Amino acid sequence: MSYQPPCTITPAIERLLGEICEMVGRLTALSPGADLRLRRINRIRTIHGSLAIEGNTLSEEQITAIMDGRQVVAPPREIQEVRNAIEVYDRLVQWNPYKEKDFLTAHEIMMRGLIDFPGRYRSGGVGVMGRKEVIHVAPPASMVPGLMARLFGWLGRKERHPLVASSIFHYELEFVHPFEDGNGRMGRFWQTLILFSWTPVFVNLPVESMVHMRQKEYYRAIEKSSSLGDSAPFVEFMLRAIYGAVCEAAGQTRGDQAFDQVNDQVARLVQAMDERFVSSSKIMARLGLSHRPTFRKNYLGPGLEKGFVTMKYPESPRHPGQRYKLTPKGLEMKLWLEKAGHEHG
Repeated sequence: MSYQPPCTITPAIERLLGEICEMVGRLTALSPGADLRLRRINRIRTIHGSLAIEGNTLSEEQITAIMDGRQVVAPPREIQEVRNAIEVYDRLVQWNPYKEKDFLTAHEIMMRGLIDFPGRYRSGGVGVMGRKEVIHVAPPASMVPGLMARLFGWLGRKERHPLVASSIFHYELEFVHPFEDGNGRMGRFWQTLILFSWTPVFVNLPVESMVHMRQKEYYRAIEKSSSLGDSAPFVEFMLRAIYGAVCEAAGQTRGDQAFDQVNDQVARLVQAMDERFVSSSKIMARLGLSHRPTFRKNYLGPGLEKGFVTMKYPESPRHPGQRYKLTPKGLEMKLWLEKAGHEHG
């Protein structure tokens, strides 16, 4: 029987799939690939985010300098990590995500000059460290080639939507931990490659940057999936990160004018919410408000009217279990506000 990585498709996964596909459609219509400057900025953010997770301390400005061939004063190993990552991401369009040979070649470039045998599966045991202890003991080295062949065989059958398949592959790679080093950065890169093979929109979306912003949650999702023996928690986490990346890209492409005229109350409301449903009482508490009529008139009402917020039960606005969350447009605005550094309230 063919291998099937365990992953329960939860309601959250189904919802995020739909919302990401909707945003990808909007991005495709906006043709973000035409803005080469934006693509370069997001490529730098991608490399910075993925390497920062592994402890690389170089800034986006230093990475930009290395990309431009300028001298940078920094630890040689960290400079080498950046150069390697730039080369790997520059070859994104060349790799086939379903070929294990390409996977090994990409690792050889990613880890060149950093470990003794880049591009080869490990020959010894390895454990994954948490903050203070080992949180995962990877399978024995003798099993790695078979496990990776099985994983690539499953991926090649294309039985899952690429958004889900790429996330499952990423988790399974971290579980097997096939390399002496570089597993995390290869997991993130290969997921981006799988997504790019689905739609070119992902050629330079900074998904890795979104993961870096949620680094603690990233590791918790891996731990939770390992303890459950089911990659669903990790898949949900990655889909939220991807959703954030596509929403931010849509906001960048559309331009800042879309949000310039939003007043402070609506901006504060959006900053207090996210893509998960929450009660009006909790939103008011986050905003430090106690007068419900003022909240509804100046915050919630305009947020709903402008399309930044949606209701769980839109057909019954006064439903006793009514909850609210940001729409894709609302999340775009939140990410734009964070990037712009606006301070409201």
